[in-house]
Amino acid sequence: MKELLIIAIGSALVNNVVLSQFLGICPFLGVSKKVETAAGMGGAVVFVITIASFVAGLIYKYILVNPAIPGNSDGKLAYLQTIVFILVIACLVQFVEMFLKKGMPSLYQALGVYLPLITTNCAVLGVALTNVQKEYSLLEGVLNGIGTSVGFLIAIVILAGLREKMEYNDISESFRGTPIVLITSALMAIAFFGFSGLI
Repeated sequence: MKELLIIAIGSALVNNVVLSQFLGICPFLGVSKKVETAAGMGGAVVFVITIASFVAGLIYKYILVNPAIPGNSDGKLAYLQTIVFILVIACLVQFVEMFLKKGMPSLYQALGVYLPLITTNCAVLGVALTNVQKEYSLLEGVLNGIGTSVGFLIAIVILAGLREKMEYNDISESFRGTPIVLITSALMAIAFFGFSGLI
């Protein structure tokens, strides 16, 4: 139980996917203008990363490295992991996109082009590959996926809240827009570095 808690806290706060590993920067910077939109994107990423961790773990364990499959005695199919994981992620994102289009059209419109970009979000693929590299069990992999995606959600919502506040600040012309957002993100990364003493 202690190891599972360390995995969850470590992936959410200590090794935050955006602020520590610098994965998933595109949606992090692009969808963080409003808190509602950022929370919606974070929720979609939580769903996709969690399910992708589970499905990718199943496929890797029971197909790609399963010696019971003919011709796969030495796990020869393991080289297909990246392609298979990308296909799994693409299918899940299509599912999320269809669900939001039918169930939450306003959020679907607000997310715009960034929703299909979850397919190419390196954070999602990064979690699946990390689970394989660290040889996590299925439960540990899913917990790592949940922790990572919750860390993404926390980071994007905090940045969106800060960006909403910054709209009312008097910022010099040379720092308006992207520069102040990047500086704010860097300060957030420094702040999250303080969590490194937790584990």
